[in-house]
Amino acid sequence: MGRAFEYRRAAKEKRWGHMSRMFPKLAKQITAAAKEGGMDPDMNPKLRTAIQNAKAENMPKDNIDAAIKRAAGKDVDAYTEVNYEGKGPHGVLVFVECMTDNTTRTVANVKSYFNKHDGGLVPTGSLEFMFSRKAVVEFEKKPDINLEDLELELIDAGLESFDVDENTVYAYAEYTEFGNLTQAIEKAGIEIKKATLQRFPQNPVEFTEEQIADIDKLIDKLEEDDDVQAVYTNIA
Repeated sequence: MGRAFEYRRAAKEKRWGHMSRMFPKLAKQITAAAKEGGMDPDMNPKLRTAIQNAKAENMPKDNIDAAIKRAAGKDVDAYTEVNYEGKGPHGVLVFVECMTDNTTRTVANVKSYFNKHDGGLVPTGSLEFMFSRKAVVEFEKKPDINLEDLELELIDAGLESFDVDENTVYAYAEYTEFGNLTQAIEKAGIEIKKATLQRFPQNPVEFTEEQIADIDKLIDKLEEDDDVQAVYTNIA
């Protein structure tokens, strides 16, 4: 299986720009997980995963600790996870995952981004079947890890396939197996770098460079919004 088709702009940004976008989103995930399941990561798998993902993005420990402590505040509103689906320039399909304490604000913002970039929202559920949702767990590629043996160990935990690059192994499973897969990898003594749920387009589409430039503008606006957690497209 190829790498996730989440549309990432980090490679075209300065590192500080990427961090300035990511840290508020990561902090929100940590706070929401801590508020939902408790502030002890050893007893709260969702919080443990959120912290792992923050560390993978080099988020400072002080920021992580502050996000956890924030969950104890009485003025912290509960966050709602909500998705929006739309069509952007040149018919590109866009799936937007958000986490917000004010859905009225979030939907108004997301709608405005699409409208200003020759696109528009479509009814919820219209694009759901056009993306498959997968658990993706990343860990460091090491000489002492025998992937063939590990694959046999992880099959019962839902593993579908591995994808390997120079330094990282990506393990894929159905999204419903997220917890089982992460626990099995940890049980095998492997330190997880990052664990996420991602969406893959069923039928990726090729776009020209000129079309991509137009699509970029919409994706950039969406990713700049602190309520937006992830953006996926059907770009090949």
